[in-house]
Amino acid sequence: EVATFAIEKRRDEHLSGRWLLGQAVEAWGLDIAGLSVHRTDHRAPYLRHIPGLWRNTPLPSISIGHASGWAFVAIIEHGWRIGIDAESANRGLQENAFNLMCKGEELLALQNAPSHAIELWVAKEAVQKALGLGMHLNPRDIGIPIGVPHATITIENLNLQLVNWVNDSMQMSLAWGQFSLSIRTPEDALLDATRAAMQEGEWGVGCKTTRGNC
Repeated sequence: EVATFAIEKRRDEHLSGRWLLGQAVEAWGLDIAGLSVHRTDHRAPYLRHIPGLWRNTPLPSISIGHASGWAFVAIIEHGWRIGIDAESANRGLQENAFNLMCKGEELLALQNAPSHAIELWVAKEAVQKALGLGMHLNPRDIGIPIGVPHATITIENLNLQLVNWVNDSMQMSLAWGQFSLSIRTPEDALLDATRAAMQEGEWGVGCKTTRGNC
């Protein structure tokens, strides 16, 4: 994937994120040499055992972010999803762009408290990542209380915890919930094909011995 980046800064961010992810995975107690990072159709990163090892041990969910020369990684146990995002706390957003990420009462609340714009944007990105949808989920459809450091939100019957904070002049958000993505591996496809073949034909293992007596 890194070979596709034309901008050196983007390559450096990618490599920093992957290095940090390796450190987090090792600290989790896993051997990074036996794992690879892949992306879903919506660009959500996930860990997978290297094909050919035939391991099906559940793996933790991950999230990776980059901003202002920093790399961020979040990791959580299997069966949960997590998303992390960050931007410079000093970065501003033009008020004429507020309606691109908010609507209704949330938009009115942000217009009355525009200093929370970057906090709200980062929080919505963290939620998009936790759900594994990225920008395929319209940020206007994510309702988040403004100026609240810890909140529980519901998106399409899924409950997520959301925490917002500032660290080293970086506005950060972390979202997580107890649900998982349906991700198929090459081994899954091979096993399914084998099961289908076994149902369609006669499978058996045995031997036959013939003796002739005079």
